[in-house]
Amino acid sequence: MQRWQNKVAVVTGASSGIGAALCKTLVDNGMIVVGLARRLVKMNTTVTNTLAEDKKQNFTAFKCDIADEQSVKDAFTWIEDKFGGVDVLINNAGVVKNTTLLAEGNSEDLLATMHTNVMGVVWCTREAFRSMRQRNGGMGHVIIVNSVAGHSVPNFPGMNFNIYPSSKHAVTAMTEVLRQEFANEKTKIKITSLSPGAVHTEINQSSEEIPPEFPILQPEDIANAALFCLQTPPHVQIHELTIKPVGEMM
Repeated sequence: MQRWQNKVAVVTGASSGIGAALCKTLVDNGMIVVGLARRLVKMNTTVTNTLAEDKKQNFTAFKCDIADEQSVKDAFTWIEDKFGGVDVLINNAGVVKNTTLLAEGNSEDLLATMHTNVMGVVWCTREAFRSMRQRNGGMGHVIIVNSVAGHSVPNFPGMNFNIYPSSKHAVTAMTEVLRQEFANEKTKIKITSLSPGAVHTEINQSSEEIPPEFPILQPEDIANAALFCLQTPPHVQIHELTIKPVGEMM
């Protein structure tokens, strides 16, 4: 991680779960981290309380709703003014709504999923790219927390994934589109899709449909995978990394 020492990383969805674990892992490994999330107090508490005293100053929480384009623009403008730009972006924020595609009156839930899981990634990546191409000779790294549901639609009796797999399939396609666009812009910015299986987060903890014996990953597993991708040499890009707990049948 020597290349990233004291460089600026932005992590979305940083108030809990994978996002909070990512923030801690990056700070512990020498990066300056800005966490973006809607729950500012929870983000400060969840992340800051896990950091060593001499590391706390390297984490800053900023309130941002990535489903709102103007909120994203405001956040990245503030980051540019405060820290001089962005070197690493981890698009982690995501939502799953308890609905079905055929349910009546669920348009807000479906749109919220697409705005957060898809458009939020577009807006954050666009703003981060503008900064990255002006720093360090046009180098940087964008990591998107995708899902195994972004490659094949899970089929578990009694569990409904509604529009979530569609949003993650869009992320899979977007990763390749962005790779091509980064190359066309003559930059050396990397992009990686991390596709976990089931992870023990707030999204899954609230579901009574997941049996207790179901194999599951921890948020720290995903944070360590992101760290692994960041440590690759400048000429090496991990485009897709799929992570499953041992015993998962999906």
